[in-house]
Amino acid sequence: MSNSINRRQFLASATCVAATAVAGGVLSAGVAEAAPSTYTPDWNSVDQHPPAPEWFQDAKFGIYFHWGVFSVPAFGNEWYPRNMYRVGDSARDHHIATYGQPAAWPYHNFINGAKDLAGNTVQFAPKLKSAGGKFDPDEWAQLFVDAGARFAGPVAEHHDGYSMWDSQVNEWNSVQKGPGLDLLRLFTTAIRAKNLKLLVAMHHAYNFTGFYEHAPAQTDTSLKKLYGQLGQAAENQLWFDKLKEVVDRAQPDILWQDFNLTAVDEQQRLNFLAYYYNQAIGWGREVVATYKDGMNGKGEVFDYERGGPADLTAPYWLTDDSISSSSWCYTQGIGYYSIPQMLHSFIDRVSKNGNVLLNIAPMADGTIPQAQKDILLGMGDYLRRFGESIYSTRAWTAYGEGPTKMGGGSFTNPTAGTAQDIRFTRNKANTVLYATVLGWPGSSLTIKTLGSDRINLSSLTSVKLLGTTAGTYIDLPAPTQSSSGLTVALPSSAPYGAGAYVLKLAFSGTIPGLRPLAGAVAFTDVNYTGASGVFTVGDHTTADLTAAGVGAGAISSLRPAPGHRVVGYSGDNFTGTSWTFTADSPDLRTTGNNDQIASLRVQFDPARYFRLTNATNGLALDSGGNVASGSNLKQWTWDGSTNLQWQAEPVGDGYYRLVNRTNGMVADGWGATADGSPARQAAWNGGTNQQWKITHRGGDRYSIANRTTGLVLDGGGNVSSGSVTKQWTFGSSTNLLWTFTAL
Repeated sequence: MSNSINRRQFLASATCVAATAVAGGVLSAGVAEAAPSTYTPDWNSVDQHPPAPEWFQDAKFGIYFHWGVFSVPAFGNEWYPRNMYRVGDSARDHHIATYGQPAAWPYHNFINGAKDLAGNTVQFAPKLKSAGGKFDPDEWAQLFVDAGARFAGPVAEHHDGYSMWDSQVNEWNSVQKGPGLDLLRLFTTAIRAKNLKLLVAMHHAYNFTGFYEHAPAQTDTSLKKLYGQLGQAAENQLWFDKLKEVVDRAQPDILWQDFNLTAVDEQQRLNFLAYYYNQAIGWGREVVATYKDGMNGKGEVFDYERGGPADLTAPYWLTDDSISSSSWCYTQGIGYYSIPQMLHSFIDRVSKNGNVLLNIAPMADGTIPQAQKDILLGMGDYLRRFGESIYSTRAWTAYGEGPTKMGGGSFTNPTAGTAQDIRFTRNKANTVLYATVLGWPGSSLTIKTLGSDRINLSSLTSVKLLGTTAGTYIDLPAPTQSSSGLTVALPSSAPYGAGAYVLKLAFSGTIPGLRPLAGAVAFTDVNYTGASGVFTVGDHTTADLTAAGVGAGAISSLRPAPGHRVVGYSGDNFTGTSWTFTADSPDLRTTGNNDQIASLRVQFDPARYFRLTNATNGLALDSGGNVASGSNLKQWTWDGSTNLQWQAEPVGDGYYRLVNRTNGMVADGWGATADGSPARQAAWNGGTNQQWKITHRGGDRYSIANRTTGLVLDGGGNVSSGSVTKQWTFGSSTNLLWTFTAL
């Protein structure tokens, strides 16, 4: 883990690939496939492993901790072992000033014990409270329970190559060197005694694939092992052997791995997966293996570091985030996120079909700082009172609404929401919808998502506010529904203090189907009932249908968003007989294709015109009228003019041409390469500079990227009407996002 720019850049491409692979929201637990009775070390076999068992989807919240030898210097971050050898790095400067030159005072001195320049003995050697020290694994485990975690565990080995168990394959371990304690065993015993699921995190893939690249070459064989210098074959074998020991000794319910698995020998990766899954069969338990790269993404759970998707995403996913904004391990002067930032981002991630693994940073002696305890206990207080809206819930058709956008990939900071932000979850029976408001909204709340033009609420039987203690409720007057939303009357002031407030909407049957703002929703039963999956604009194979919770040959009703169409195919990969749907289809039996769709494409309907509105400034994309070819595209306040109306026509390979209603010309990237270059228009000539990839970015927002330039349409911020529409490298700014409103 690291907050460094290099770390972010390293993971950027892998994150983009994984996020693309899992695009499309999920509304149900998915279509279960029978797991094999035994696994063999090949992708065809391990891909059959169910990645996210029900207990994992029920659990929602876990805790782990970066604590080890790197906690001793308490400087910079957990990459101190690497950075102390990097010329020009502040960690190296600190090391020289405190301990001496790294060549003379190497990292393994923190393990074996040595004196610093002030004459103090320095070593990773925490002592148990029972032996007069400050470390008590039972107290840690109780804190995790009090925080509301349902799974927890240690980083058993970080990039530094130091094993926190009595390893027989690595003498650099916590029993033979340092504290003389089998820390993994102590944590395993303490965590399981609290009836928590056990997570074990392993980061050792990077130990021999770059972490120590600035450290001196070692001549001693043992030191070569610590510093990842044994050679490729031996290191790959050691990578597997360490994992095998952890599996055998701890029998973890979740085996979490950090990045750079792609640099590990593929066969060893497969050997590990098959071994872990086969051992779990013997234990009689369903287990979870996570990844950031190096896995197929079918039998394992993808992990977003410090982030999460912008919208509902399938299959079920995980994020690991830290309680600290500055480091994953304890350092002097460490900073922390606030409780609202942690809590609201957690609620947001759950609403989007994910779990959260939260890292804490204990001190080297085993003390957990009070500021960290306070944040955990704040999370625990909320979950103890309002946990019915979190635990054992599932994502709904829409994740929520409001001005605060969270997520969008890895390395997106936790964000506190507002009283205008709402996040949805539902019970597994699909009869109760929870609407969590990220602040007290006042005496009235209008839930815009539940407007009469999107959902029929005739089966709604009650709306209650969750009370201040678990299992208590405050009855509310019958709400009123209009095209603007569902309006609920609330007490004039908050009846109690809380980090967020939860409305419980109960229905006489299943929650009615919601018309989407973008893409389409498919249902396994007629009349928009049964299991359902959300599909964004794009192509969705049989595997995608299965991941989204509906499966192939099971769709019985469809709801495209306004201005969208669904093309369903009887075969996988868009083969066989096809059917096109441009409106709500409550019963596919009437069209003769019930339970026959094996793959589908969601597209903008080329027969419809759209208003393209910039997410920042609210201006519409404007051709300017009957202008000359090559004229710049502009933006204008919406007035209904045909200058502001566009068709999005598919041209193949997932690209569109954008055709203006007034002049018939198309949006053109014009071969621009520089950020800030204007977007133009010209008569259609079929060139890639006139083709655009429209990518869903959460809610009803899209980016529009030119096929030639790779740049996206840019509103330029809060500009005036008539300003030029530009192109820019895609990033986090809302200037680069657009909504499509069907006319």
